[in-house]
Amino acid sequence: MYIAMNRFRIPPENEAEFRERWLGREVHLRTVPGFVSFQFLKGPAHEDYILYASHTVWESYEAFLGWTQSEQFRAAHAHAGNRKPLMAGPPVFEGFEVLQDIQN
Repeated sequence: MYIAMNRFRIPPENEAEFRERWLGREVHLRTVPGFVSFQFLKGPAHEDYILYASHTVWESYEAFLGWTQSEQFRAAHAHAGNRKPLMAGPPVFEGFEVLQDIQN
């Protein structure tokens, strides 16, 4: 398995619009081979930003790469640069190979 995460620093004045944009978007992941799950996460609030993260689980690194090269990826990110910026800086990507997965 492979986990792809993006971290977003959101100024408090942009939080409501940022959340609305994420929670109201069209989801394309379900149609991509190798997709396992997605979580949209809210982290701690700091003085000048609130931390958010997207967390996507893939069957493999190759499945993740397939997503990044897919029509669904292009559709999901089609308007990313056309809207008012809501983040304090660019998102920070982190990718992880799963070495152990313990489930109930």
